[in-house]
Amino acid sequence: MKTGLWAALRPTIPTFAAMVAVLSLSSCSNTTAQRQHYKVDHQYSTSDPQFERTMNNLLGPGLLPGNKITTLRNGDEIFPAMLRAIRSAKRTIDFETYVYWSGRVGHEFAEALADRARAGVQVHVILDWQGTQKMDRAAKTLMKDAGVVMVEFNPIAWYRVNLWYSPARLNNRTHRKLLIVDGKVGFIGGVGIADEWDGHAQDSKHWRDNHYRIEGPVVAELQSAFLDNWLRTNGKVLQGNNYFPTLAAAGSYKAQAFKSSVRGGSESARLMYLMSISSASKSVKLANAYFVPDKLAIDTFVEAAHRGVKIEIIVPGRHIDQQAVRKASHSKWPDLLKAGVRIFEYGPTMFHCKYMIVDGVWVSVGSSNFDARSFRLNAEANLNVLDARFAAQQARIFEQDKAKSKEITLETLRRQPVWDKVLNKAATPLEPEL
Repeated sequence: MKTGLWAALRPTIPTFAAMVAVLSLSSCSNTTAQRQHYKVDHQYSTSDPQFERTMNNLLGPGLLPGNKITTLRNGDEIFPAMLRAIRSAKRTIDFETYVYWSGRVGHEFAEALADRARAGVQVHVILDWQGTQKMDRAAKTLMKDAGVVMVEFNPIAWYRVNLWYSPARLNNRTHRKLLIVDGKVGFIGGVGIADEWDGHAQDSKHWRDNHYRIEGPVVAELQSAFLDNWLRTNGKVLQGNNYFPTLAAAGSYKAQAFKSSVRGGSESARLMYLMSISSASKSVKLANAYFVPDKLAIDTFVEAAHRGVKIEIIVPGRHIDQQAVRKASHSKWPDLLKAGVRIFEYGPTMFHCKYMIVDGVWVSVGSSNFDARSFRLNAEANLNVLDARFAAQQARIFEQDKAKSKEITLETLRRQPVWDKVLNKAATPLEPEL
């Protein structure tokens, strides 16, 4: 076993290198997406009708009644449900994702999408250029040859890097995970198309995540979110009954889907989180894969805690694919912990979930992380649900995730190795790009 300074530093070198790379990119950040320094005061609770009216008007599409929402946990539940929907398509499939990697799962999705295209279904796919770098070229060829209309979001090319297309714009990615079939069935959540999400989070190689199957009027709002980036990348308007059919009530949940991006509604995801926390009167349960709150968010959490709101947060532990994010996150925790916020690190595997429950009545799920990248740089899409029964279901899942997590205290942070503390501080300047 190697000992000494080198042995202590070597495991952190990849993290440090990632920090340097991100910091270099941040030097040419997109100045058109600077954060606004506003303050959200606590004026009413989530149970006040004014809360619903405010969220309707601030986030865009309003909350619609009559929806059925099925929670899917981990790949064993998520992928079969998505593939069944794809294989059942009669007219249209609209699919957008950030991660699509090579492997068994990616091949199965490519086969299913290609099969429906060969059957005459109009299949449209948006793949983020950056997030799909590990995608098998054979899968792309299979789909294109079958008639799938596939576009890349914000691809890099030598002729695009010029005075009118700065390298910083390459930092704007689509992080949305959307699937809409025949305009009637929708999916949203955090899962990527890769073997890492397969299974049931049974070990460190299989990630923990949630996804949601939706029927009812709110599916049209998911379709609209897909078309937002489709128009940007393809320019063809998808319209008519095949995309926006009449949608009857399918359940009892009231829900809204909203989108955010640099091009429009860039503050929507951030505003949704801040408004939800500032309106809390009892509890906030937040589960998020990448949690790097800025000063305004920390102040909002602290103010909520001081007025008696019980706040619990679950984040990834040592099994995380972006160690720089974990270091930057740790640097933000002391003020939260001092205010009484409880923070837990998930132990068994990478924790990729993104869901929040407020006061046992308001839930937000989707692709948005709690960091500057989701708030300022990425295109994101979330589903908000105002329903106590749905909230209770998500709260039970939160408690199950918490049971597999370790609580982090001020004493835990104090006892961190010196080099970890140094890296925590060094990661702070990277916040705008994480």
